[in-house]
Amino acid sequence: MPRSRHSDALRAAQMYYLQDLTMDAIARELRTSRSTVSRLLSSARDTGLVQIQIRSPLDTAPELEGMIRSQYGVDVHVVPVLDTLNEAETLDRVAMQAARTIGPLVDSNAIIGVAWGATLSAVSRHLTRKITHDSIVVQLNGAGNMQTTGITYASDIMRRFGSAYGARVEQFPVPAFFDHAATKTAMWNERSVQRILALQARMSIAIFGVGSVDSDYPSHVYAGGYLDERELSLLAADDVVGDVATVFFRSDGSSDGITLNERSTGPSHDQLRQVRRRICVVSGASKINGLQGALAAGLATELILDEASARRLVSFGAQS
Repeated sequence: MPRSRHSDALRAAQMYYLQDLTMDAIARELRTSRSTVSRLLSSARDTGLVQIQIRSPLDTAPELEGMIRSQYGVDVHVVPVLDTLNEAETLDRVAMQAARTIGPLVDSNAIIGVAWGATLSAVSRHLTRKITHDSIVVQLNGAGNMQTTGITYASDIMRRFGSAYGARVEQFPVPAFFDHAATKTAMWNERSVQRILALQARMSIAIFGVGSVDSDYPSHVYAGGYLDERELSLLAADDVVGDVATVFFRSDGSSDGITLNERSTGPSHDQLRQVRRRICVVSGASKINGLQGALAAGLATELILDEASARRLVSFGAQS
């Protein structure tokens, strides 16, 4: 938004929401039309200048947030969603809230690590513009497989994040999994790859979803041709319940001995835990096994999820 329009939107929002002036009164004071005031107020909401919260005595989200915070030690945002909505509609609501939550956290000089996947793709479509300077969006893991380079899919997500925050985008042009661990070791010694790894090591924010083996809505890594039948069998034998940025874990958060991780291009759990702010976005109660494993591994500092998933997570935690 141009600076002058940004200033007008802020002024209109202050008069409307804080001073209880009518649109007609604001139009007179700003010497403009009522329709222009309406557009300014819409811009103020769309760009995050105004955030509206509704406190309902029937709302269970705050109670669920407190319980999850107590059980898992993460800051949490529960998105109220009707049970009648389907999986895609629920994902869209969660993605919208995630985009609004992430925006205020992004500052200038930030290095933002972003994983690819269906959840982050949805989030990227709801991001609102925010002016930052010298910020970088870096891809967390490679996206290629035997069927596709994955470049278009992953780069669309990175491009939307970069456009929203005026940030430079750094893609990671390697496969999601190498065929051999030795190949990964050799590539990690290449200077072009080391440059991306160095950026990842300096991340101030990491944003990711959770891939789940048994989700009703299959995660992209399990449904997109990234793993063959033998590899899926290996994951089952290792009791894997999910992944973050194509690095796998069990329900207790452990990842030792999972051989596929030696070929994965995502950051190790130890590397990820070094990032100060780690935002996990989850939609769909069938992902709870994967989410619980990610939380047990300490991979998230902040969690954004739908209400049904929050209820399942609280119930899961109470039983364990």
